[in-house]
Amino acid sequence: MRDIPVLFNNKDECCGCAACYSICPQRAITMSEDEMGFEYPIIDKTKCVCCSICIKTCPVKINAL
Repeated sequence: MRDIPVLFNNKDECCGCAACYSICPQRAITMSEDEMGFEYPIIDKTKCVCCSICIKTCPVKINAL
């Protein structure tokens, strides 16, 4: 069994583009707004099937490779 993807460890590692949210085939990702108005993704572990498409789509993760 695969692990739930980690989109970021710190919100500063997320650009807020919502690419992961848009691509998720299970609709397991929602965008949550913090106190400063920045939106970042939250993965619902009960819906996630660990396909990692969100990681493969993330421009921050792609540039880090």
